[in-house]
Amino acid sequence: MQLNKLFKVSATNTAINTAIASAKKTAKHTTLVGALALGLTACGGDINLSSDVDNSVGDTVINNPDTGTGNGGGSDVELPGKSSTALSNEVSAALGFDVQVQIMDGQITEDITLTASADGKKVMYAISGALEVMAGATLTIEPNSVLFGQSGNDYLVVHRDAKIMAEGSKTKPIIFTSVQDVKGEATSAGQWGGMVILGNAPSNKCPTDGSACALQVEGVAEGAVFGGTDWDDNSGALKYVVVKYAGYEIAPDNELNGITFGGVGSQTMLDYIQVHSNADDGVEFFGGAASIKHLVLTANQDDSVDWDNGYRGMLQHVYIEHAKNAGEANRAIEADNDGSSPAKEPQSNPTISNMTIIGNNFDTPDKASEGIYLREGTAAKIFNTVVTGPSEMGECLEFEGGDTSSVTVDNATSGKIVMQNVVMACNNGENFKNAKAADGSVLLDLATWFSDETSNSVSNSVLIDEAGVPDSNSPLIAADAGQNVANTQDAWFDSVDYVGALDGSNDWRDGWAFGFGGGVVTAAAESEGCPTGTTSITPADGVTTTCQISGRIVENLTLTANNLYALNGPVFVGDDKASSATLTIEAGTTIFGRSGGDYLVVSRDSKIEANGSASAPITFTSSEDISGLETSAGQWGGIVILGNAKSNKCPSDGSDCALQVEGVEEGAVFGGTDDTDSSGTLRYVVVKHAGYEIAPDNELNGITFGGVGSGTKVEYIQVHENADDGVEFFGGTVNLKYVVLTGNKDDSVDWDNGYRGNMQYVLVKHADNDGEANRAIEADNDGSSPAKEPQSNPTIANMTIIGNGFDTADKDSEGIYLREGTKAQLHNFVVTNAAGECFEIEGGDTSSVTASQALAGETVISNSVFACSENFKDAKATDGTVLLNAQDWVLNQNTANSTATGMSDVLEGIFTLDTTTAKDFSGNAFFDNASHIGAVSKSNDWTANWTVGLK
Repeated sequence: MQLNKLFKVSATNTAINTAIASAKKTAKHTTLVGALALGLTACGGDINLSSDVDNSVGDTVINNPDTGTGNGGGSDVELPGKSSTALSNEVSAALGFDVQVQIMDGQITEDITLTASADGKKVMYAISGALEVMAGATLTIEPNSVLFGQSGNDYLVVHRDAKIMAEGSKTKPIIFTSVQDVKGEATSAGQWGGMVILGNAPSNKCPTDGSACALQVEGVAEGAVFGGTDWDDNSGALKYVVVKYAGYEIAPDNELNGITFGGVGSQTMLDYIQVHSNADDGVEFFGGAASIKHLVLTANQDDSVDWDNGYRGMLQHVYIEHAKNAGEANRAIEADNDGSSPAKEPQSNPTISNMTIIGNNFDTPDKASEGIYLREGTAAKIFNTVVTGPSEMGECLEFEGGDTSSVTVDNATSGKIVMQNVVMACNNGENFKNAKAADGSVLLDLATWFSDETSNSVSNSVLIDEAGVPDSNSPLIAADAGQNVANTQDAWFDSVDYVGALDGSNDWRDGWAFGFGGGVVTAAAESEGCPTGTTSITPADGVTTTCQISGRIVENLTLTANNLYALNGPVFVGDDKASSATLTIEAGTTIFGRSGGDYLVVSRDSKIEANGSASAPITFTSSEDISGLETSAGQWGGIVILGNAKSNKCPSDGSDCALQVEGVEEGAVFGGTDDTDSSGTLRYVVVKHAGYEIAPDNELNGITFGGVGSGTKVEYIQVHENADDGVEFFGGTVNLKYVVLTGNKDDSVDWDNGYRGNMQYVLVKHADNDGEANRAIEADNDGSSPAKEPQSNPTIANMTIIGNGFDTADKDSEGIYLREGTKAQLHNFVVTNAAGECFEIEGGDTSSVTASQALAGETVISNSVFACSENFKDAKATDGTVLLNAQDWVLNQNTANSTATGMSDVLEGIFTLDTTTAKDFSGNAFFDNASHIGAVSKSNDWTANWTVGLK
């Protein structure tokens, strides 16, 4: 029998502990150990003996710094559990430094503490089987500790009347994860079990006859029971705790959640908790009143939050994000009371405030990414919450129906379900799914119920980045966005003035949560070299690693910000509706072209996810710009995005639509029937010096949108110094917000063939020094059939057009030209200083569809000011007859339209001076109610820090 068969000795007897430690160092035979053990037992000492241990690592001195926060200094530290040479060696080899792995199994019957280091060595703990903290014992886990499971049968259970005290810190979170994660191997959901905490709080499954309550919790062995009468029960504390890759399926429909709370009481302290990539729910509450602040739930495969059977807790600051790239997901919230008796007491009725839900595009016949589903008689109070997601997402808010009635619906109409300051911002056309009876009759018109609360709103323009952070212009953090309504429910809630989990300035996830700078077992190695799918070439700037992208991208590819990337010829993301892929571009990344033949095409059914930031925009530019040489328009190609939305050039016989886009090689086609199609995201993206002329009158635009749908997010983009148009839309419905178009040589905005999107905050500035320019807006429907459907009819608000003095026989600097049957809804414009006319509608032989539509009120301009030397140009027939007097039409159709003498009357630089009242967009899901006309105000310069070419 080896010396180390004595393990857990009560710390109450220091002398005995010291004796054992001394004996361990000097004993040559096990007789001394046995004698000490017998002596301790005889003295009544509290000793637990564990099974045999392989202690071949002995007391080897490791000269590594203390990487943990335990006492870490003494060689006499007695670690809980059983040391494992095999695991210690495997983990140490994988991590590159020495780690002591202790196996934790069986029952913990007395207080123990897991330290993060000992003897100058990192300590980790392998959970083996069911690790159970029994009644009367407390498991304390120190900051920076790592516990891992090796199989689905490895899980932690904290029983009733036991406690877990796992209190990490922002810089040293406690991590529960899988052995694969620890060793740097491939990770996935369900690699180990999870955590179960059981308490004495009520559940409506408890007996009603007064007998003791002992409800078996799902997912674990018999005897793990919960429930009682103490709402204020205390199971300990979880703070700065990250749980990853858990949720093993014990049996069909019986998986472990990331953290299961069974009858957990309100005195349990739960703050800064994350569950990531769990195979079942992120957190589930079976009754009880457990309350959590600062909860992060990411990439969980079933529901993120699930409650049942009388849950009465509170949640605040909750961030839910379904897995990226269509990873498996279901509901953000699935909420029940009782399936067989929906009105059963105590009735589930939690209170939630400041929650952000971001769905994804997972969609199968069995389940899909959805928002909030309230059912089986639950009540709930939900405040300051935003639900958003892509066009492929399922319903975002749903209440359960029934055969002829629904207790859940009754709760909504009686005031037991409350939603205030909630924003539905889904892009799928299904913010709401009505509760219906079995015969299809509507029990509750959910959209009407939701909007009857005046603090609620529907939006598809909440301006949050890929991590859910609202920018400074987001309506979620506007002065009147969120009220302190939750604070009136209970003093537990923090007082807030914003909607969602984040306020835009203080990201409470940073540094501890996985995916947000923390939650890793060790610091990730710095990425070096070029990503797979690219090739290394000579550094373009002489220093920075430069990677070349060629041909067709048929697997997902991420361009990291530490490299430069060269486009080599036409680069396609995916094939047309086949071999689809997603090109992800990190904030701060620079991509360049070296010739006009270098351009990027995003094919139908593929995506670009280019998420920059104001401090780290994504830049597409020329090699000359990279090398510090002289730049000009047309030095490389540009960006082309192709989607499945409608174009009026599509066949009218119902056959498939595949329209060749201009400017690129054959096979780059667009068009379809899905106006909500998503091609990804462009956010804080700058495109410079592009627009190569492929052939006369066939140049590439800065960004071409061919049949791009409204599910695509385009916010904060700039096209600077392009040889052709800045942006051009061939049909489609894509929406844009915060757009800068500077120094472009042809039209800044061009649309054709049924474009019907929205734009707000668009700044057009023609080139300095009267450089080449044409129209700020050149707008068409169809040249041969002007009234062809779908007819171009975008809505644009808050646009500033600053022309220049460029004037040649072929073209000059102009403002707005509407022609070829387009309609348009134009509001809050400032147009000034163009060499040519500032507003014109096309004439014709004897009539003009464009002019007649304007006269009929189908084209509108309102709340706008014109300050040009030639403000208006009439629409005339070929014989000179005036079909539409442009000045009269503009000034008479809206009393808020006006003219001014010149630029200095309406602008100070790019900032609006004119005091015309802006149009009221109340109730519109996309447009803000701006406090000014024009694109930019001095009080909110959204162009600052990320744009180029503005003075």
